[in-house]
Amino acid sequence: MLEPHAAKIEKTKELKEKCLNKDVCGLLLKGGKPEPFVKHAMANLLGKYPSVQFASVDSTLLFLTNLEEYLPEYVAGEHRFVVFKKVSGGLAEADGRLKTSIIPLEDSLTFNSMNSLVSNALNGKQVKKIPALPNIKTRTRKLEEAERQKRDRKKDQARRKAQDDQKPPPQTFSANDGSKEGRRLERDRRRAEHNAQNNVKPKTPEEIAEIENKRRERMEEEAAKWKIEGEDEAEEGTPFEEEDTGDEEFEDIDDEEEDDDEDVLDLD
Repeated sequence: MLEPHAAKIEKTKELKEKCLNKDVCGLLLKGGKPEPFVKHAMANLLGKYPSVQFASVDSTLLFLTNLEEYLPEYVAGEHRFVVFKKVSGGLAEADGRLKTSIIPLEDSLTFNSMNSLVSNALNGKQVKKIPALPNIKTRTRKLEEAERQKRDRKKDQARRKAQDDQKPPPQTFSANDGSKEGRRLERDRRRAEHNAQNNVKPKTPEEIAEIENKRRERMEEEAAKWKIEGEDEAEEGTPFEEEDTGDEEFEDIDDEEEDDDEDVLDLD
């Protein structure tokens, strides 16, 4: 009788058929040659969960897009582990689009930590849906940089969310505390009480517009009463000039000079 063993995965098609399309699948992402304790832990998991599919992929050569950003960052020599739980769909066209969820291992790799993840997946605990299925590609620096940028964006989003959660709630004013907002709320409260006591109904926008039109008409009528009208009123912007009647008197300077000559005494 053949002993159960983990499936070796090297292509995206194999990943879908041997892991993602299973109800539950535990995937070991090897960061190098597995140590004896890792092989022992996988063997114990295979024996304890015969209904669960287990598989492995060589992370030193292969890169899983749409998945790496949810796992601890790749470090040569360190292994990672993630459990998939199918949400819906399948590989056949009639099954619909295949959708899955994950539980990544955040702690150190031990049998107990791996066992806890598999148990949670079987019970539907702590699973997180992912928007796209993982794809296997050859590991390159370009893919690693793109994955690192995704991690940074997720960290920034988490940091901003934490900062928003720590902000105090917006200040509310339940009573007139002397502030501008408090006085406004006090006026609104009194207005509401007055309207309720006197059965005053709020005016509709049409009624408000009609009141405004009547107010403007009254202002125009009052302005017309105080308007000064006259025939001789100068046009606006025209300077006022006096009419030349021709009756102005001018002194005859020459005659005065002649009179002064007559009054001079001849002393010779």
